[in-house]
Amino acid sequence: MKKALAVLVAGSLTLAGLSGCSSQGTSADGKVKIEFFQYKPEAKGTFDKLIEKFEKENPKIDVVQSNPPDAETVLKTRMAKRDLPDVVAMGGNSSFSELSHAGAFEDMSKDKNLKDIKPAYVQMLKDITGLKEVYGIPYAANADAVIYNKTIFKELGLEVPKTWDEFISTAEKVKAAGKIPFYFTFKDAWTTLPSYNVLAANTEGDSFFKDLNSGSTAFKNGHKEAVEKFLTLINYGHKDQNGKAYNDGNTAFAKGDSAMYLQGIWAIPEIKKANPNIDLGVFPYPVTNTPGESKVVSGVDLLLALSSNTKHKAEAEKWINFLTSDATAKEYLKEQNAFSAKNNVTQDDPSLEGLKETFAKGAVTDFPDHYVPIAVGLEKQLQVLAMNKNADQYLKKLDTEWNKVKDRK
Repeated sequence: MKKALAVLVAGSLTLAGLSGCSSQGTSADGKVKIEFFQYKPEAKGTFDKLIEKFEKENPKIDVVQSNPPDAETVLKTRMAKRDLPDVVAMGGNSSFSELSHAGAFEDMSKDKNLKDIKPAYVQMLKDITGLKEVYGIPYAANADAVIYNKTIFKELGLEVPKTWDEFISTAEKVKAAGKIPFYFTFKDAWTTLPSYNVLAANTEGDSFFKDLNSGSTAFKNGHKEAVEKFLTLINYGHKDQNGKAYNDGNTAFAKGDSAMYLQGIWAIPEIKKANPNIDLGVFPYPVTNTPGESKVVSGVDLLLALSSNTKHKAEAEKWINFLTSDATAKEYLKEQNAFSAKNNVTQDDPSLEGLKETFAKGAVTDFPDHYVPIAVGLEKQLQVLAMNKNADQYLKKLDTEWNKVKDRK
């Protein structure tokens, strides 16, 4: 799942000079305790296994995983109390940028693990923060893709579409056959983002956010095409798509209720839990009418950051080194259906075959929402758009909220 860690960094937060940030210390049995704070609830079980393995190899270190239900609020409160975790695993987004500027994390530009990371993902972190230093190790990457039911495609004689017109034609054919083309789950506001991110990334232009920051463009210009295409797609949804949540969608798609599911690849493990026998595949969104032109949106889903004030730096670094080893990275991506940010670690799940060519040629771009401050409320605005379908109102609201945030800086 792709939920941005919505850390609300109030005012001009300054963490430099904090003392005694980590609440962890030394346990009664003499072990050094370090806290690992991560924001992905679906990865908790995976990290539990990895922690167990790490502690067997390092019997003097006790790793305590924190994965609270409302991670952003918890982290904000702890920051106010000057009680940062030793290692933080979060997404490469605007919240990470704010924390990096605030001095929350150690500069990892010279960390040995960084040399094995694909340069594109390192650059994404620099682009997000606008800093030359790197304050986290990109760990796992995800991707927005069209998940499709191969059985339904075969039954209806459908081919994987390569252009936007073919994409809409495919949806029309599914609809004409009396089936649902796309299953939407807009009760959870964040689920508006996967499809919108791809549409925006491939139509807004390479310098959109730079131009937006300089005041030379606006959402009403750069995102107009994305909005139009987003509204086109939701016309091929189902009844009560604003009343269904993410878990509902995973189960419904697993049962064969729709031919396609506009989600991220993180949904696949959940779909397979609901139906282990489903024959599914993925393909890149064809946003334009030039075959192969559209880029896959793939950002840093998980990075590893070291607290700048940890009392147990050596132990925290050991944990990071363990996580970034090839063997551990492979285990994580296998369980979480992610792509590794490392050069020499590949994703071999057959269900993701449809994205391999795109990844191989490097035709990837970052998630646009990573550059939108939480206060703008992009996903909430999209949720309203999905209900009232008023494009002009949506774009005007985005520009208004963006300028409010900009004026406060």
